[in-house]
Amino acid sequence: MPLFDIAGDKLVTIEQSAFSSEKELQSLIEANLGPVFSCRFVASEFSTGSQHAGRIDTLALSEDNNPVIVEYKKVESSELINQSLFYLYWLQDHRGDFELAVQKALGNDSQVDWSDIRVICIAPNYRKYDIHAVQVMSANIELWKYRLYANSTLHLEEVFQRGYSTTSTISEDGKNPVMVAAGRKAAITRATASYTFEEHLEGKPERIKSLVLALDDFILGLDPAMEKAPKKQYIAYRISQNIVCIEVQKQRVLLYVKLDPRELGDLPANARDVSSIGHYGTGDLELAVRNEEEIEQAKHFIEMAYKKVGG
Repeated sequence: MPLFDIAGDKLVTIEQSAFSSEKELQSLIEANLGPVFSCRFVASEFSTGSQHAGRIDTLALSEDNNPVIVEYKKVESSELINQSLFYLYWLQDHRGDFELAVQKALGNDSQVDWSDIRVICIAPNYRKYDIHAVQVMSANIELWKYRLYANSTLHLEEVFQRGYSTTSTISEDGKNPVMVAAGRKAAITRATASYTFEEHLEGKPERIKSLVLALDDFILGLDPAMEKAPKKQYIAYRISQNIVCIEVQKQRVLLYVKLDPRELGDLPANARDVSSIGHYGTGDLELAVRNEEEIEQAKHFIEMAYKKVGG
């Protein structure tokens, strides 16, 4: 990924550099978890105890209150993914340890949402076999590639991100397949605390469904790396961090866009500043969408937020 400096009408290649140690990369990311991944720092070199004899590089809490594991490697190594998987399953079995660490770092009233655990791997490169292995895993692992340049520029690029898929339905003899599917989906949600895009559309008028699908198509089309992450109360769209969250209601669709309303001047009639008002999702600009015209208005703000967070 060459990087160029523009000097008049000439492009001058900027040489690549390197971190002096893996710890230097780790310290830089930990100090900037907010702007890079929209996470809050919880702990560094977190011990998994004498029995498991490991140390998680970085623990954090996402803007959706999900646990986050960040692991680093200064060189290409399959060990990074293996370690990350080990720590992921360790964390699932030691929720109390993580929650205590969160309360110590962020306060006793901090909440943890275990519906998803985000695992972020950061390395200069990945072997094709590693990428293929992650593709067939069920774990939510993100692979990020970095380059450091001589002009003190750090470039982060996502090379793989696990998407969210819906469960398939299989008919069973003598039973209503719709009811079987609904029961299976409810059981899976109870067991894993995960949610689907389709669940947010269930029971909503066709007009609302059409609006949501149009927004979904536009947001996902902004970037191939855009991820759709359904939560209990909303659907988050993110790359390294949430860009917009959608709350589907029966009469309207509420968007929470990651923009500072105070910097936007006069807002349209269907928008308001919710930075000091409790709401589901992340983002301080609320947009109420009821028709196609308001979708077109919303697109402008969504694209602005996408560019602002570095998309």
